[in-house]
Amino acid sequence: MEEKDVVKALAAMAQPNRLQVFRSLVVAGKQGATPGQLGELLGVPNATLSFHLKELMGAGLISQERSGRNLIYRVEFGQMNGLLAYLTENCCQGAEACLDASSTNCQC
Repeated sequence: MEEKDVVKALAAMAQPNRLQVFRSLVVAGKQGATPGQLGELLGVPNATLSFHLKELMGAGLISQERSGRNLIYRVEFGQMNGLLAYLTENCCQGAEACLDASSTNCQC
């Protein structure tokens, strides 16, 4: 992942509502969620939610798909994992114990 993409992704998530939207979509998984579902869950007005979804899409963190009359939003897990990898690639100077995301052996 390039530095400019990392900065854009972090900037998109550096707002409480967008962070909540993103985390809710992570929980929704591959099924995704409609704006109505997200708005109800988070208590965010539709116009505000639309703005935040657009910002997250612009950063490549989520995608949108039309299903009949509904829009379905999903996390772009590849982009999310690329961001996490970029942020942790130099942890402990690249020691194997720190490269495994599920590891608790990091000695930083």
